Amino acid sequence: MQNGEIAGLFLELADLLEIQGSNPFRIRAYRNAARTIENETESFELIVKNSPEELQSFSGIGKDLAEKIVHVVETGSFSQLEELRNEIPVGVVQMLRLPGIGPKKVGAMYRELALTTIDELKAAAEQGQISELKGFAKKTEESILKGIEHLAEMGNRALLAEAKAQVDFIIEDLSQLDSVQKISVAGSCRRRKETVGDLDLLISSDNSEEAMETLKEHPLVSEVLQQGKTKQRVRLNTGLEMDLRVVPENSYGAAMQYFTGSKEHNIVMRKKAQERGWKLNEYGLFEGEKQIAGDSEEEIYTQLGLEWIPPELREDRGEFEASEKGTLPKLIELKDICADLHMHTTASDGTASIKEMAEAAKKLGWKYISITDHSKRVTMANGLDEKRLRKHWENIRKVQEEIKGIDILCGIECDILEDGTMDLSEEVLLEADWVVAVLHYGLKQPKEKINQRLLNAIRCPAVTAIGHLTGRLVNRRKGADMDMDDIFKAASDYGVMMEINAHPKRLDLNDLHARKARDMGIPIVINTDAHSTKGFDVMQYGIFQARRAGLEKKDVANTRTLKQFRKMLRTSR
Repeated sequence: MQNGEIAGLFLELADLLEIQGSNPFRIRAYRNAARTIENETESFELIVKNSPEELQSFSGIGKDLAEKIVHVVETGSFSQLEELRNEIPVGVVQMLRLPGIGPKKVGAMYRELALTTIDELKAAAEQGQISELKGFAKKTEESILKGIEHLAEMGNRALLAEAKAQVDFIIEDLSQLDSVQKISVAGSCRRRKETVGDLDLLISSDNSEEAMETLKEHPLVSEVLQQGKTKQRVRLNTGLEMDLRVVPENSYGAAMQYFTGSKEHNIVMRKKAQERGWKLNEYGLFEGEKQIAGDSEEEIYTQLGLEWIPPELREDRGEFEASEKGTLPKLIELKDICADLHMHTTASDGTASIKEMAEAAKKLGWKYISITDHSKRVTMANGLDEKRLRKHWENIRKVQEEIKGIDILCGIECDILEDGTMDLSEEVLLEADWVVAVLHYGLKQPKEKINQRLLNAIRCPAVTAIGHLTGRLVNRRKGADMDMDDIFKAASDYGVMMEINAHPKRLDLNDLHARKARDMGIPIVINTDAHSTKGFDVMQYGIFQARRAGLEKKDVANTRTLKQFRKMLRTSR
């Protein structure tokens, strides 16, 4: 198990305890432990396997927590968490997905109004019962109703990172079976969509019963919903459902193509087969009763006169035309990244020092980074004013003298204020190597106001990039309303880059906006927005987003050497 998965279970436990109204000190202890685990670079799974006694040497982890960590690594869960999952209705836990509603508020509504589903919560809010509770206001009630409306639009979808972590864990375990020859995830998870409605897992095996029995007993599986000879549907502990399909080896490629989708892509594939008098389904490509392809996806695409199309592009957005012409993009890969240009340290709200972040980035093979702590408007994150920022840059330069093999740029994540001005003076910002301008506040302002704020920032000579452009949070918060054509034209005219923020909760730019920016000649930067050394791990999700946008290495600025990258900046730095 990854550290993030272990930490996630303790955060879940803390949430459930808070919903119950348990001891706040106990809850805080679990949250602190989760933070320790998530931010630690050393694998807790390996610690448990090699020297479990070392667990208690970590801050906030005593004997009880150490025992739970051991149990999590060995079984995937622990009894206290399972008991709480059974005690607290699923509908109550789903309320945590509503924007601005934490476990404390959910607990109050659950205990005092006996609300156990989203529908009951909606009815109570519409009747004005929520605002009558202590600590709640009419504004909270309105926010809940808007959140429920947004949740309904999104559906019951999990973040890609959450879904991928679960299916990767299951794949790792099932692949140990001698009876399993091939195994892979399909569906929207394989296409790397931002959110996943359910999971599709394909295997070729000579013993489907063994695979299904192993999945049934897997620690991430809460119940079996359906089971036949070649298909099993299960519900995971998180509520996400997954289909396991067992297919013959000679149909594995056809099944992968079929179940990866998208629906729109598959319609075109079947039509191309029909034009040749053939039939294409999950069992293979057939001429009459004879299978002429099916072992591999490549074989199927070749038979249909196409180059193999990467899963991320399978949305019927021009990939077939490019495939037929031999002009499919050579999609960017994680190994192409040379730098990360958006990260935080203990100078604002990060958990690691400048040196720790630089050393961790160096281990990943990155050649340069930019430290971009918050500007002063973000008071909750200990944002920097001009005086502290200049001192911070001095500290960065001192660390640079100590560390060889990686360059550290003096940067800043500067807020674009509600009145359209920058949070720090242009004079100070021009001293930076790299300035990421962002919207954090006033995201609900009218389109015209949002546009003007962004245009002002783009025209500011010190700004080198716009970070997480819309300010959205996937499944949680819609982004600000803006005119993308105006914003991208200005960015292109003034030489300002656009960021794909790789954090799985942001992924902002989205794939369509990233493609549009690329088409308008705007260089893209893919950044992690890391607040710890472990935060660098999310770079892969930014790469997935870029691949869905059809981006190649040349389209992304931070695939270049520092010397090449500096030449791309709008001002001489």
